Amino acid sequence: MTRFIKVGANETVADASYKARINIPLDCRDGACGTCKAFCESGKYDGGDYIEEALTDDEADAGYCLPCQMVPESDLVLQIPTTSDVAKTSASSFESTLTEIRRISETTYAFSLKVDNREELSFLPGQYVNIEVPGSGGQTRSYSFSSGPDVEIVSFLIRITFTGPMGSFFLREPKRQSLLLAGGTGLAPLLAILEKLSGMDTPHPVHLIYGVNTDIDLVELDVLQDYTQRIEGFSFDTVVGDPESASEKKGYVTNHFEPQHLAEGSPPAQGCAAPEGAGAGECAVAR
Repeated sequence: MTRFIKVGANETVADASYKARINIPLDCRDGACGTCKAFCESGKYDGGDYIEEALTDDEADAGYCLPCQMVPESDLVLQIPTTSDVAKTSASSFESTLTEIRRISETTYAFSLKVDNREELSFLPGQYVNIEVPGSGGQTRSYSFSSGPDVEIVSFLIRITFTGPMGSFFLREPKRQSLLLAGGTGLAPLLAILEKLSGMDTPHPVHLIYGVNTDIDLVELDVLQDYTQRIEGFSFDTVVGDPESASEKKGYVTNHFEPQHLAEGSPPAQGCAAPEGAGAGECAVAR
């Protein structure tokens, strides 16, 4: 864990740490026990007064120090030999807004974030953060800063990698009328299926029922409308769960099967739904 603290004039590192609620282990505060012994990676300081048993001359020459006695003369970077639990400190969380995505190569994107309370986010060049996307169920990915610690908008790089394709949800050869069911972002694979159908001779009707929670969750309606022109016999309905919706059809998609959708009994049905908080749709196919 890396934490940044401000130290006042003639103030020891240990005293400043306690003011910042960081518990550096120590027993004496007088340079006699050596319990707080740390290693200074960079910076200048006055080592203060201490006894040989607490810190030897060889240790001091090697960069070791006693935070209970040392007074900074410049910015310092210290290694404190304890855990974040013992120090009673933890990582801070920040909310941010995605401001830019740029493709910088065939395999790499750069993205930038505007961080709330940016002045409170301090880091050293080379460090990383764990980034969580809202709605991902608490899943995080680690990314190193590609911007310096003094830049207002922070940036990162992503390498585009995929494992797959996977899953048994895919377009079967249409042999009779088809009914497609989509919930939320589960629309995605059905758009891929519709794109495939747009390049095929489809003698059988295809109907899509697309359901979401609220009106603002409806997406890609212009794309679906375009498919009604590109795919002969394709039609779609939208269903919104919110009873206050302006949509004509409300409730569950399964409540809006019409007789014409179920010609010849039960047509092949393909459905894909993305549950709340899921990163990918859960798909099922029935024949």
